[in-house]
Amino acid sequence: MNDTLNTIMNRRSVRAFCDREISKEDRGAILGAAFRAPTAGNQQLYSIIDVNDEGKKELLSVLCDNQPFIKQARLVLVFVADPLKWYDAYISEGLSPRRLGVGDLMLAISDANIAAQNAVIAAESLGIGSCYIGDIMERCEDMREALSLPDKVFPACMLVFGYPTEGVMKRPLLGRIPEEYVVFDNEYRRLNADDLRSALEWKSGERSYGDWLRAFMERKYNSDFSLEMTRSVEKYLDAFLDGEKQ
Repeated sequence: MNDTLNTIMNRRSVRAFCDREISKEDRGAILGAAFRAPTAGNQQLYSIIDVNDEGKKELLSVLCDNQPFIKQARLVLVFVADPLKWYDAYISEGLSPRRLGVGDLMLAISDANIAAQNAVIAAESLGIGSCYIGDIMERCEDMREALSLPDKVFPACMLVFGYPTEGVMKRPLLGRIPEEYVVFDNEYRRLNADDLRSALEWKSGERSYGDWLRAFMERKYNSDFSLEMTRSVEKYLDAFLDGEKQ
């Protein structure tokens, strides 16, 4: 296995960081890798907010489900889906673009997350750990204020970076769903109950599959943060669905 595949296969989420700064050169390499990510039409339909103010990092740690390790990270990057800048460019030159729609948002989210993953792998290759923070999509009103986000700019993901502690690196890697239940030939195949049990039961450990699945549903899918994320994302979508707000 080559170095690139080793980096990908051994990467893990890091939520405990050493007291060590990330150099200016390594920060530049991480961002440079993000910029080289595949992007629709070479538009780079994203912007990156480097959150380096300690007060703002602490605020984000609270807004993102009270996770203190966020403010301890040495580099905090918010990747925002940003189709607005191209729209503004068209308007600034007196052109007549159609209004931005949800298709533009979805494409921009893809651009943002692809760039983010490039940053993750670049950091990992430098010995710098990272963790995705999906909670950045919650609390739309507060996030808009905290990050000065206009309508039609959506916080696709947040990444926190830092050198991992020794204890983090000793943790075993988490498993993944077997390939046969993820990769389908030529067309989608909806899994039946037996398939789903085979795909997921290994996660239940010593608990029964049914008990584990029920507990997981309540902890994740039916949780307050999941409900808030759905509400918040719908709020962001309003700007793309209401043509009068363009």
